[in-house]
Amino acid sequence: MTNDIKEFHHLRVKVDHVVYMPSLDAPPDKPHPFVYFVSIFNDSSVPITLRARKWVVIEDGGETTVVEGDGVVGQQPTINPGEHFSYNSYHVVGKSALVNGAFFAEMTGGEWIFTRIPEFRLEVPMLA
Repeated sequence: MTNDIKEFHHLRVKVDHVVYMPSLDAPPDKPHPFVYFVSIFNDSSVPITLRARKWVVIEDGGETTVVEGDGVVGQQPTINPGEHFSYNSYHVVGKSALVNGAFFAEMTGGEWIFTRIPEFRLEVPMLA
């Protein structure tokens, strides 16, 4: 990746759904697992290949976790013009949190671009 990555407004992200899933495994210090469903749309006229992601999870109280890696869910999918790629994954948190980030992609000519992940909230339910 180069340092000259441009934001690309023809690649857009929609957080389709966020679900609290207490039945999933989670470490004692972050006992609240959430599954999120995301769709990435290519509204441009050229194929785009997702190469990397960066998630920023800011828990109430200020603890910040940054998750970076290649592709999404072990893939580097190519999204053709007018198509989308959907997947689900999860985060674990100790407290309710705000989440945002970006996806990084490569256009067919080798130019790198990014698009922002809209901010969403992981709201830990009040236990009775």
